Amino acid sequence: MRRAAKRMAGVLLWLLAGACLAAVIVPAFLDRIYYRGAASGHFDGERFFNPGGDDAGRVPGGGNRASFFWRRLTGEGEAAWPAQVAVQPARRSELALPAPSGAVPPMRATWVGHASVLVQTPGLNILTDPVWSERAGPFGFGPGRTTAPGIAIDDLPEIDLIVVSHNHYDHLDLTTLKRLWDRDRPRIVTSLGNGAILRSAGIDATELDWGRAATVGGASVHVVRNHHWSSRWFADRNRALWSAFVVELPGGNLFFAGDTGFGDGAWPREAAAIGPIRLALIPIGAFRFQPGEMGTGSHIGPREAVRVWDRLGSPIALPIHWGTFKLSAEARETPPAMLELLMRCAGLPVARFGRREVGRPFDVPAVEAAGARLEEARLEACARTPEVRALR
Repeated sequence: MRRAAKRMAGVLLWLLAGACLAAVIVPAFLDRIYYRGAASGHFDGERFFNPGGDDAGRVPGGGNRASFFWRRLTGEGEAAWPAQVAVQPARRSELALPAPSGAVPPMRATWVGHASVLVQTPGLNILTDPVWSERAGPFGFGPGRTTAPGIAIDDLPEIDLIVVSHNHYDHLDLTTLKRLWDRDRPRIVTSLGNGAILRSAGIDATELDWGRAATVGGASVHVVRNHHWSSRWFADRNRALWSAFVVELPGGNLFFAGDTGFGDGAWPREAAAIGPIRLALIPIGAFRFQPGEMGTGSHIGPREAVRVWDRLGSPIALPIHWGTFKLSAEARETPPAMLELLMRCAGLPVARFGRREVGRPFDVPAVEAAGARLEEARLEACARTPEVRALR
């Protein structure tokens, strides 16, 4: 008995020593240096930051990280989600781009789910933040898919261009990217630092700073500012840059907001200054981390999304970043329901920025002059109406 007790004490001592050693070694091990370069207005020589100093990576809803993760694990204060949502995936025949007719080239878009969208134009098939994995996280952990992909990965046309906005697991999915890279060898454009992560999986990428552009298939792919943060392992926070994208195309540009908070609100106008936007991909979900909240520093909810849409010039827009992975406290249907209520209340055309279903391709019309413009005071009043506030 005494020998067993001594053996157990020895094991516990080794475990304690291992834990202490891990506490010293592991954080440094998990802190990766993805990028080295000169300091700039958003890079201090070691880590990237949002101009203006706002820490978009602070704990959503306030409090500390322990209470945040406890709420996420227990579901405290959170609306329930369905286990699965029925999806009608697009067939290959539905993805065939119509032949050009007239002066404006065709453009077809299909929401795959979350921030993954297939955008097709003559000679260029584009994917944004492609994620086909069942979970968004490392080592098989993380939120699971509620909504299956809107296109089977084997039914995708040959992909020419992939844009990757930042390194969070629900946006940079190495398993999916490696499969697409091995199949099609697409050009992958991302922001500074993310190329190191991709290269670690044998994937080549073009990584650019904000304000820089690459030419792909005759199109200019601009890496532009948004408002977010980055991390793969907690300790490597903001070692890589986050971004949005503008793809200059005949007939009007594609804008992809990536994952973003509102920040100073100037970045949508900067993107629109590159040229008229024909299609905008704007996030609306994962905005309510505690009951009653309307937004966070790192994500925009429907209210801020309407402001972004207006500053982009009121283009045809696809609401993304909702309904696939449960990342926050709001109900699955709250983001699109709130968006529609706000658009109607503010006197804005729901047809230009309203819900679309996963897996249902739609043709994007030509660029039109902006119609009704947003009155921000009216939007704020709409956000306080009982109908909006009642949404969980």
